[in-house]
Amino acid sequence: MTGYSWLLAFHIIAMVAWMAGIFYLPRLFVYHVDAEPGSDKSETFKVMERRLLMAIMTPAMIATWLAGIALAIWSEQYQETWMITKVLLVLAMSGLHAWLSMRRRDFENDINKRSARTFRLVNEVPTLLLIGIVILAVVRPF
Repeated sequence: MTGYSWLLAFHIIAMVAWMAGIFYLPRLFVYHVDAEPGSDKSETFKVMERRLLMAIMTPAMIATWLAGIALAIWSEQYQETWMITKVLLVLAMSGLHAWLSMRRRDFENDINKRSARTFRLVNEVPTLLLIGIVILAVVRPF
């Protein structure tokens, strides 16, 4: 089980890095909304958002997926109901990641049309998904 334990540790580390980014990026957007397009403040947010997404979030998401798939195959639990449900929630998290990536492009091009309130509300979604994912992974209720 040593290899499995290392893979599980890598999966958890990647997931934590991904979640840190997915919690922080919408918060950056909340502040970016109030920055005048083209201002130093706006340009600084663009750099921060791009680096967060490209250097941390996306590689961590990919690593989470790869390690998770490997763990599911290794443990032969990929057909269990809790695992299928968990994968559906992780797909939803990945969809949120894609949506945030598109919003980052909007800010990059100075065409954001969404309010700070929208991004505050979106910031709650990963918490709900994470609660479901962790409960399914740990409790395995079905």
